[in-house]
Amino acid sequence: MEHEVIVQISEKIKRIRKEKNLTLQDVADRAGVTKGLISQIENGRTIPSLLVLIQIIKAIEVDLDEFFNELSLNGREAPIVVHRRAEYERFEKEPASGYEYFRIFTKKVKESTIDIVLLEIQPGSERDFVQTDAFEYKYIISGEVVYHFRDQSIKLEAGDSMLFDGRLEHNPVNLGNSTCQMLVVYFFE
Repeated sequence: MEHEVIVQISEKIKRIRKEKNLTLQDVADRAGVTKGLISQIENGRTIPSLLVLIQIIKAIEVDLDEFFNELSLNGREAPIVVHRRAEYERFEKEPASGYEYFRIFTKKVKESTIDIVLLEIQPGSERDFVQTDAFEYKYIISGEVVYHFRDQSIKLEAGDSMLFDGRLEHNPVNLGNSTCQMLVVYFFE
């Protein structure tokens, strides 16, 4: 599904640019990026960072909400999205030797405030189910954790990631012998 959304974004940028009779160079100059990058994005050969995407959308003079509201997710949105380390897409950000970039997660989640937290869960720690008024993105740095939801449990290991609506009751439990460390990003509406 992410690939479909990325293709829609690429095609939409190209369509709007042409409708407004803007050249690749016009958009590149306004967005502060190279003409080649705009071409790669429009042709789906690269995925822009969030900052660059916002700059491009502003460069083609379209409201951000309007730009994203028309994208189709085909009604197949899952309440919990898990990404395993083996599924991360390797990409080249710039020609360089010894630098490996892996796209962990690209997702539009409504206009929100972002809170980034490092969470450590000690072995044997306990708590009740909780809810948060935010979408929660978890990236497991080290150790392992089992996320219990009311209707399922999901085990995550180092390198795995997960996004879910924090309004779903959840409880992370460290069943291992070492500390579980994770990066948590909260997207508050």
